[in-house]
Amino acid sequence: MPAWFPVVGALVGGLAGAARLGFDSLLGPLASAVLAAAVLVAATGALHQDGLADCADGLGVRGDRVRRLAVMRDPHVGVLGVLALVLWLLALVAALSGLGPGEALRALAVACALGRWSALLQAVLTPPGRSDGLGATFAVGRLPLAMASVSAAALAFAIAGPTQAASAVVAAAVTGLAVTAWARKSVGGRTGDTLGASVALVEVVVCLVLLGFARS
Repeated sequence: MPAWFPVVGALVGGLAGAARLGFDSLLGPLASAVLAAAVLVAATGALHQDGLADCADGLGVRGDRVRRLAVMRDPHVGVLGVLALVLWLLALVAALSGLGPGEALRALAVACALGRWSALLQAVLTPPGRSDGLGATFAVGRLPLAMASVSAAALAFAIAGPTQAASAVVAAAVTGLAVTAWARKSVGGRTGDTLGASVALVEVVVCLVLLGFARS
């Protein structure tokens, strides 16, 4: 049920954060941050990262919407897709290694909850970009979105505290809306790739925002 997506996200983030927390004393912050990122990717089968890479490849397409969608559906990853994945991983590891073990666990729980919320937001605000695929079947009503919004905000404020949580929610909304606007303009609406890209980007942006608070 879409309304529970943020809760599921928080659990996935907590699992990845547990790796950062559990291995910190043994391996140090950098190696344990890499393990946490690996757990996050493995827990979702790299679904969101695949979407990010495909959207990055779509950015470089010279042509119309049909051509862009075809490139995004191609299973081969291009140069832009590889660069996007490398930058995403570097940013995530940098954020998690810069946070303390407990801070990283909380940041991942909040980030993953808000990341999944952003996908629901996109699903409500955009039509399907093609007639088949995940984007077409992933239909979300306004009531489930409202319920998910409440649960995502409640989780963020309960886990991160008022100031950090408010900033994380705003950052997630801005990032999610930016991806939504690109999806609508470039491919005519949502696809499985644009939904996954929103999740991945929101996760790393929220972690970086919370890193900023931790260092201030």
